[in-house]
Amino acid sequence: MARTVLFLYLIIFATQSFAQPFQSIRGTVLDYASNAPLPFATVVVLGTNPVIGAITDSSGNFQIQNIPVGRYDLQVEFTGYEPAMIREIIVASAKQNFLTIQLRENISVLGEVVVRPRVSKELPINAMATVSARMLSVEDAKRYAGGFDDPARLAASFAGVAGNTDQNGIIVRGNAPRFLQWKMEGVEIPNPNHFGDLNSFGGGALTALSSQMLSNSDFFTGAFPAEYSNALSGVFDIGMRTGNNQKRENTFQAGIIGIDASSEGPFKKGNRASYLFNYRYSTFALLGPLLPDDADGIKYQDLSFKLNFPTKRAGIFSVWGIGLRDRAGAKANIDSAEWQYSRDSEEDEMKQYMGAAGISHKYLFSKNTYVKTSLAGTVSSTDWATQKLNHQLSLQPKSMIENKNWNIVLSSFINKKFSAKHTNRTGISLTGMLYDIKLNSTPASDGLLREIVKSRGNSTLVSGYSSSSFNLTTKLLMNIGINSQYFTLNNKYTIEPRLGFRQQVGGNQSIGFAYGLHSRIEKLNYYFNNSLLTGETAVNKHLDFTKAHHFVLSYDWKITDLIHFKIEPYFQKLFSVPVIPDSSFSFINLHNDWFFAEKLQSTGGGRNYGLDITIEKYISEGYYYLFTASVFNSEYKGGDGVWRNTRFNRNYVFNILFGKEWKAGKNKQNIFSLNTRFCYQGGNRYSPVNEAASHLVNDIVYDETNAFKMQAQSSLNVHFTASYKINRKESSREIAFKILNLTGQPDFYGYQYNQIDNRISKEQSIVIIPNLSYKIEF
Repeated sequence: MARTVLFLYLIIFATQSFAQPFQSIRGTVLDYASNAPLPFATVVVLGTNPVIGAITDSSGNFQIQNIPVGRYDLQVEFTGYEPAMIREIIVASAKQNFLTIQLRENISVLGEVVVRPRVSKELPINAMATVSARMLSVEDAKRYAGGFDDPARLAASFAGVAGNTDQNGIIVRGNAPRFLQWKMEGVEIPNPNHFGDLNSFGGGALTALSSQMLSNSDFFTGAFPAEYSNALSGVFDIGMRTGNNQKRENTFQAGIIGIDASSEGPFKKGNRASYLFNYRYSTFALLGPLLPDDADGIKYQDLSFKLNFPTKRAGIFSVWGIGLRDRAGAKANIDSAEWQYSRDSEEDEMKQYMGAAGISHKYLFSKNTYVKTSLAGTVSSTDWATQKLNHQLSLQPKSMIENKNWNIVLSSFINKKFSAKHTNRTGISLTGMLYDIKLNSTPASDGLLREIVKSRGNSTLVSGYSSSSFNLTTKLLMNIGINSQYFTLNNKYTIEPRLGFRQQVGGNQSIGFAYGLHSRIEKLNYYFNNSLLTGETAVNKHLDFTKAHHFVLSYDWKITDLIHFKIEPYFQKLFSVPVIPDSSFSFINLHNDWFFAEKLQSTGGGRNYGLDITIEKYISEGYYYLFTASVFNSEYKGGDGVWRNTRFNRNYVFNILFGKEWKAGKNKQNIFSLNTRFCYQGGNRYSPVNEAASHLVNDIVYDETNAFKMQAQSSLNVHFTASYKINRKESSREIAFKILNLTGQPDFYGYQYNQIDNRISKEQSIVIIPNLSYKIEF
């Protein structure tokens, strides 16, 4: 009772009216191609009376002070460059905004054309991207319903992307989540999801990437630039923002699912060096009644940081890192009469950790040339032991995973702007892989524990690329490049061309085309699989890269300054896919099978084709909306040469997001916000059950001759967010309620065998995740 009274008192105290608070916006203005600072650019805050703004200094930096709290747009102009519009900037009382703004040089003769301001969200950060790329805004991650402050869940609202409620694996244009690449600060990192790769390879429960740490990032869904290697379906290129180097700022949040604390500021007053870190600890204990069995025992934590050290002559150094640690377990039911399903007699203990840390250096040789180099180390580990009670109630080993991987990565590129018409980026990436893998499992046939993988060693993945961007005319852009990879484990290599064109039509429309050959290696444990059928060891060391040709068309229409329309038809041809000869099996459908133990050959294929549509209204007059639609088909050819639906062929995904903000308080300094998202999508595919064989062995046996012929029911998921932010002088508070899967739609996993009733039943669960939180920034 005392706690409730105290909580209500805090809310009442926080919502009292105070004098109008103010805040400042800081930032830097750079050349989009060369990253050179642009001195004497004009930055104006729209919507203030009188209009306020600033001029950048010799280093391209600016600061605009005494801005009343609220939401604003910025317009940035510089002679000889296309003006830019930076929309949807939220100015809060507790934290300064720091923006990195990039302007494109205008290659037309002055006065020849009238250039309208370009909205920042219309272009990805990477200047070499042509199509199928979107900037992921940190502000969107905080605001969109269903995002849950998780960039992976936010991406599920974009065109061409599908997801689930129970896990955040990103299905891009019908491809498996494990085909996506995660990058941070220019370095590939392991799956950054809590409980990653357990229920779904490439997915997990929630990313360790807190929105407190992220800067605006790029998300690619196809035909990505030449600098991206070892990625097949898409790339999530994450950037960490730089901490405030002028004042210390702190954030603390407490909610039903845990706590979150972050801090940033200068190491020393007056010094340009800064720090930024964030720590989260979560438990689902309070949500036990709303989650599947044993989920209330899940606990996880993560830490991320970035230290930034600008120098006068030696460039900018940064030290960054991210790490997570997870633990979960389940106890077996000791009453054998209640063993309804096989898992009821099983005991699990799972420990997992992941980390990445590095040193990055950026040096500007001249106003047209810079070099960026990163040296990083990454680690990922999964220890997962499962035991099963026999009828004498004695625990017997069922499976064991001890999977540890360490990578040392060196990545470096030089970016040269030769002229307003030509920019080149050339670089190399070296990834040294160390591994220690042990996988044991008990096949159903004899109950004996068998060694699936036992390998310890090292290998190297080498990648080099060169990419150029040409403004062929004032309205025609061409991006062209080449990437090459070499895997020393089996001496396989690829040479991958990339090409893109974008033609401006009038002042507000453009059409584009892009092609790319892309590839990805498999998880290392599959190269060292032993065959339980033949007894051979490390039977898959010969596997080639899985590869795909990407073809994308694009039509982009800026209907008004606030409404944007995009449509993209695409086709992907996959080849060199690992399959089992004379079987319907293909690695295209690989979902979560750690204990695969068969010999493969790289002769399978696949094809994905469809249409992505986006209609977006940027926030104005307090409201915004986003509509995305994806209609697609995803098929594969197994070792038997027959074309079938893939596991992830959902056929369609539709999203509608909209939200509304109201100003409140005596001086209109507070913000009340409501946001919702509706997602209607087809279900995953699955194979029909062979009922006769299942009853014979008291376990589920699928009919793989008709693989993925069936489809789960379509679902309508509704997500909702409500928040109230109170701005006071030098601090702000936010009370928020967020809920995933408001309508309680179930996630379907397949079938399970009821050993008590000797019947076959669906395996599905309803996951509803609410979070009531209180956040203070000071």
